Amino acid sequence: MAGKSLNRVQLIGNLGKDPEVKYTPQGTPVAKLTIATNERFKDKSGDWQDRTEWHNVVLWQRLAEIAGEYLKKGGKVYIEGRLQTRSWDDKTSGQKKYMTEVVASDLILLGGRGEGGGEISGSARGAGASAGGNNFDQRVPEHEPAGASGPITDEDIPF
Repeated sequence: MAGKSLNRVQLIGNLGKDPEVKYTPQGTPVAKLTIATNERFKDKSGDWQDRTEWHNVVLWQRLAEIAGEYLKKGGKVYIEGRLQTRSWDDKTSGQKKYMTEVVASDLILLGGRGEGGGEISGSARGAGASAGGNNFDQRVPEHEPAGASGPITDEDIPF
């Protein structure tokens, strides 16, 4: 099966805190958030155990703006994307550090009123895409033409 591969992540979970939205030096919005997923299982003695896994998620462009506007701590959300590992040199220790995160390509707000989702429900599939039937304006803002700043790299991430 040489030549074929798949890097896809699908998560349904709750936000651990409000999204953190920043802008690259070129003005591209980027949001960082954490999502908790829960697993319930029986241990060897037959007792139920709960395990929470935390996932770091990065959203770019219009998806980042939507996350900053509509997502709140505790809200339930569906995220689809790909895994990406980036590295950097720690400024204090000089050691190489690594972080694996989900780079989101799709977002669906799942919570109803009082659950962080409000009345908004729908899919947002990145800048310029048509997600039909939702309340999101998917057009790229006029002050930021699509692709004008070139490809986005790890150095563009402001955190």
